[in-house]
Amino acid sequence: QLRLVESGGGLVHPGGSLILSCTTEGFHLDSLIMGWFRQAPGQDREGVASINRMGSRQVYSESVKGRFAISRDYAKNTVYLQMNNLKPEDAGVYFCAAEEGTITTLIEGDYDYWGQGTQVTVSS
Repeated sequence: QLRLVESGGGLVHPGGSLILSCTTEGFHLDSLIMGWFRQAPGQDREGVASINRMGSRQVYSESVKGRFAISRDYAKNTVYLQMNNLKPEDAGVYFCAAEEGTITTLIEGDYDYWGQGTQVTVSS
C-alpha cells in the first residue's frame, strides 16, 4: 500500500523560502505522477504543482508559476516543492498526492493517494 509522508512546513516571513518534501513508501516513484496541493482555511483544496513520471514535465498553477519548483529524486523516492518569494496568500496546509494515471494535471479528482499534509504559515 502506498503511503505519502510530507515534511518541511513551518513559519516563514513574506519573501522567504521553504522546501517541502514528500517521501513515498510502498511504490517506486517512477511509477507515479506526483502533485502538490494546498488548502487555506475556508477554501477548497487547489492544485499547485505536478510532475510526470520521468520528471520531464512540470505543471504549475498561475498563482505560483515562477516562484515554486517541483522536482523528484528517484534514489530517495522523494518529491520536493521549492517555494520562493512566499506570500501570505500561499499559507495553508500543503498535501502531497500521487496518481497512477498518464496525464499530469492539477485536478484533485485525478489523484489516488494523499498524504496527511504539512502546515505552511507566511506571516511577518
